[in-house]
Amino acid sequence: MASPRTITIVALSVALGLFFVFMGTIKLTPRLSRDAYNEMKRAYKSYVRALPMLKKIGVSSILLRKSIGALEVACGIVMTLVPGRPKDVANFLLLLLVLAVLFFHQLVGDPLKRYAHALVFGILLTCRLLIARQPEEQLPEKRILSVNGDEQPLIQEAAPEKGKMKVS
Repeated sequence: MASPRTITIVALSVALGLFFVFMGTIKLTPRLSRDAYNEMKRAYKSYVRALPMLKKIGVSSILLRKSIGALEVACGIVMTLVPGRPKDVANFLLLLLVLAVLFFHQLVGDPLKRYAHALVFGILLTCRLLIARQPEEQLPEKRILSVNGDEQPLIQEAAPEKGKMKVS
């Protein structure tokens, strides 16, 4: 049976991956929701207006929106379907992306209700990454020391645990 840690990581990976595939798709096409797509277009125009540096280096609101949307879809697919280390890389990239989006929201002065979802999903991405990077708990191995043909546990294991008294 899978450990609770593994179940948690898989559940968070699939849920977060699907969420970012959905949100990235909304940024790329109006097929899922025309209203949400138009809202994204409006929001990214205000982000580029608030950061004139982006305009100077040739980043338009369309390029910014489509780049972020494509990165969200790609990382979401990796989080949902690809096993192993690539999930952690995708998780980290999405976390950086969420931080950038939070910066954009603060820059234009959006109210909390406009970016609360980004805060929540940033926290979930952080939790998933922390859980995934923790080493798996392993049961201690019983090591046997052979002395004069008699098998005895090693000294560390023969000693009682801290805070417990050994009674014979």
